[in-house]
Amino acid sequence: MFCRMTQPVGGVSRRAVLGGFAAAWATSFPQLAPAAERMAVALEARAESLPLFPGRSPSRVWQLAGGGSVLRLARGSALDLAFANGLSVPAALSVRGLAMPTPLLMQQPVGPGGRTTIVAASPRAGTGLLDLRLLADAAAAPNRPLPLIVDEATAVTIDRDEVFLVEDFRLKPDGKAIAPGADPKDSELLYTVNGQLQPEVALRAQARVRLRFINGCHRAVIAIKIAELGDVRVMAIDSQPAEPFLARNGAVVLPPGGRTDVFIDMPAAKAPLQVLLHDGTSARPVARLTLANEPPLRAAPLPLPAPLPANGLPDKLDLRSAVRAELALDGPDWRPPAQFNAGSAPAFRAKPGRVVVLALANKTAGATVVHLHGQPFRLLDRLDDGWKPYWLDTLAVEAGQTQRIAFLAEQSGRSLIESMATNWAAPRLVRWYEIG
Repeated sequence: MFCRMTQPVGGVSRRAVLGGFAAAWATSFPQLAPAAERMAVALEARAESLPLFPGRSPSRVWQLAGGGSVLRLARGSALDLAFANGLSVPAALSVRGLAMPTPLLMQQPVGPGGRTTIVAASPRAGTGLLDLRLLADAAAAPNRPLPLIVDEATAVTIDRDEVFLVEDFRLKPDGKAIAPGADPKDSELLYTVNGQLQPEVALRAQARVRLRFINGCHRAVIAIKIAELGDVRVMAIDSQPAEPFLARNGAVVLPPGGRTDVFIDMPAAKAPLQVLLHDGTSARPVARLTLANEPPLRAAPLPLPAPLPANGLPDKLDLRSAVRAELALDGPDWRPPAQFNAGSAPAFRAKPGRVVVLALANKTAGATVVHLHGQPFRLLDRLDDGWKPYWLDTLAVEAGQTQRIAFLAEQSGRSLIESMATNWAAPRLVRWYEIG
């Protein structure tokens, strides 16, 4: 059960944490230009040791190695991804922010010691991630995601570009880190940023910084707030540019797998700045922004930033002629990924070129997070008379609530829908849908 908030971060309530941020990436990407850059990247799923506590033995984790701490691509790149499974169990590679064959439907799991090459593309800029979590519930170790950046084709006016990957770990008394989908009894919860406990990021005064917040937590919906900094401007959500807006109460809310890019201007007078995380139970510091030992970059802050370059998504969706469907977030049709049957009935079907309005009905006893593979979507207003000024691919729906989303079915194909409750032991569940 998701815990009730007792100490809101700057006025961020439980409803605010769970009620609005959902996101969109798409395999319905524009066609690559004929002269697109082609890249080869090799990634291996393997077990590694991660030091989480000073003075304690490192914990065993699973992660993708070979791409560095961040996989960075140019917009328009074509990608040959050589994937090797160095684990003792089958692995399936999931991605947010690239066009790639859907796991379990168009991309089969890779067995222990196996290898495959996956053809992918990056026609849209944004912040994404790759991970192995689809088949990793109750595994021998928790899985770490790999951040992904697809750079804009035109320059963006910033001085620093920082990935801010938040992860949660549960450690048993013997120091063993456990995977989600298992009982967390007697475990200790801790959060890291970029694999570190409360790191410091040194920034020059008056620097304009792009912070790419990524929720790499397994089940937790989190709010991130930079203490004493009210001017936190949201520029992109879930790999897609947004109409820039100030974060409410200076905090951004992210479901598991969610990404939000913000711009800040580093002040000289208030540093150091605590970065706080709220997970529905309490606020805690997870990092600090400090002043670098260098002169200010400029005498005064830069003007307000222009919107990020568009990614080619439609400006408007015609809801009047939309195909409408309801998707209950419970019931026997939802199956763990290891039991997924590609021959099962789809959750819904639509023709390419049609607008789809999907009602996500959460009739369960707790909050549920939904991730839609393959199509970026808009979160609709309650009366279906408009939408939020951003695109999403992941949405947290509170117990007893129905949220409506809309998207343009751009390309034919079959894609997954993931669903999971917001408690550590809850299983990840899947269904699928078809455009065609």
